[in-house]
Amino acid sequence: MDTKTLKLTPPKMIATAINLSILTALVVLTNNFFKSPPIIAKEVRLAQGSVVSPLLDNARAKEDIKELTIEEQATNFNNSVRNRYKNSMIYDIALGVKHIKLTKTINGRPVRINVVEINQKLNPNLQINPQLSSSRLASKSTITTLARKNNSLVAINGTYFKPQTGVPLGTLMINGKMYTGPIYNRVAMGIFEDGFDMARLELNAQVKSFKGNLKVDNINQPRMLSTHVIVYTPEWGTFAPPSPKYGKQIAVENGKIVSIGTQAMPIPHNGYVIVGPDERLAKLYRAKHVDFDIKTIPNWDNVKHIISGGPYLVKNGEVFVDMTEQKLGAIGGKNPRTAIGYTQDGNFIMVAVDGREGASVGLTLKELAWFMKSIGCTNAMNLDGGGSTVMYVNGRVVNMPKVKGGIALSNALTIDLKS
Repeated sequence: MDTKTLKLTPPKMIATAINLSILTALVVLTNNFFKSPPIIAKEVRLAQGSVVSPLLDNARAKEDIKELTIEEQATNFNNSVRNRYKNSMIYDIALGVKHIKLTKTINGRPVRINVVEINQKLNPNLQINPQLSSSRLASKSTITTLARKNNSLVAINGTYFKPQTGVPLGTLMINGKMYTGPIYNRVAMGIFEDGFDMARLELNAQVKSFKGNLKVDNINQPRMLSTHVIVYTPEWGTFAPPSPKYGKQIAVENGKIVSIGTQAMPIPHNGYVIVGPDERLAKLYRAKHVDFDIKTIPNWDNVKHIISGGPYLVKNGEVFVDMTEQKLGAIGGKNPRTAIGYTQDGNFIMVAVDGREGASVGLTLKELAWFMKSIGCTNAMNLDGGGSTVMYVNGRVVNMPKVKGGIALSNALTIDLKS
């Protein structure tokens, strides 16, 4: 067999060749360096994860950072909903509105849940509005009647109300007008043109005059203490309630005091009646002109709507159920539930849970809180529940309240399209 010789390159020759190659490359890079602008080491990382140099001109940057099309936003919304509501029935109600039906098993018992998720960024024509059953607070109607009157896509029952009359119990503001004030400073959601906020809300209202300012304890609410000063507007009814013991009433019309007395007074169409103890109202008796200044704590500037409920369910991303602090101990146990909340990216969530039946036993407040967190709510709160829980979607009631179609309600929260 012929023997072939394998020639090996000596190590010194290899090193010399490598050094020559590196030197040549450095010369080329040095020439290019002085022919082109210097590269800044610090890079800018965009939200999408791409990396660009600050030297890119604006036109190039704008090309690289394109806004998502409606189709792409819709696809992202679809995927997000599918991922969070697995093993559920998902229905498209309108652009940016999803209706989700699911049944969960909790501690071996079934619970039937309806969810509506709204993406207003995808569809800016969607509006979230509290609605009263009538122009008068002492009124009730079914959610179907209320929703159809407003041509609503979706509706759920709203805040607590007095069953005998329908007067909302807790804060309710619609289009910047305060209809009713808070009770026990319970949690409320502020709805703004560009988002939401949630906090326990306190009324900060005064009747102002040159003789001094009178603190107002509440608006259009039943009296809880004889020492409270309460203002009643025409939405309350024709007459203010009776005065407390040693109490007086002051009727104000167009900013002027028109009557002072002890008996229940007619409420002026363009004014209100102040009812409270004589010793507190006395500072206004000689005033000719008064102004009613209504604020809240926290002071929500430019808030459009406020709807209260209680207790909290999720606060700043954590389960938080302050039932005792909000004096709601009577609503514990497994029950039908209604809740609202919002996600970190600004989607609005509405939930109705059926209960008190074998096919759906309902949820405790803590179970409801964990569910709201599981579907992405960073803040969420409980609304009126039990027999009031009802959800209307696309022309019909979609849950199964004990009373078919739901009981007559004082108010609702609706999803509407801008006209």
